[in-house]
Amino acid sequence: MNAIIREITEAEYPLLEDFIYTAIYVPPGDEMPPREVIFDPEIYIYVDGFGGKAGDCGVVAERDGTIIGMAWTRIIPAYGHLNDDTPELAISVLPEFRGQNIGTMLMERLFALLFERGYKRTSLSVQKNNPAVRFYQRLGYVITGEKLDHASHEDFIMVKDLNDANFS
Repeated sequence: MNAIIREITEAEYPLLEDFIYTAIYVPPGDEMPPREVIFDPEIYIYVDGFGGKAGDCGVVAERDGTIIGMAWTRIIPAYGHLNDDTPELAISVLPEFRGQNIGTMLMERLFALLFERGYKRTSLSVQKNNPAVRFYQRLGYVITGEKLDHASHEDFIMVKDLNDANFS
């Protein structure tokens, strides 16, 4: 059974806290940090007051009335920030639904929304050792830089040009 991919509703904004937590990359063998880590300012900025800033754009994957994935962008001074014209992306799919093309469908719908709203590109930050790097590259993201995050992890800064895509 496939998921329905649609724009996020205001009533679903509170779910962003749960999804930012499941978006945290934890290398195999390591334990997830306590959920309270999402309230660190460096992380909470991705969800705090969502819907009230330029660049706030989001989509959800829904299956049987349950939200199983979210992808969203914000223009915020966070890890993957390039400038005030480029929204930074975050994505999370619940673990039991990964590997089912949900992430790709979320991203493609979000790219189309961003393009419709006049954005030329989107950025993100991802730990170098995160297997998601390959996922982002398949979707057209290009590594444009490297930096350390707040926990001293080595991250790639990646950018996707939305003008090269076909959103018909």
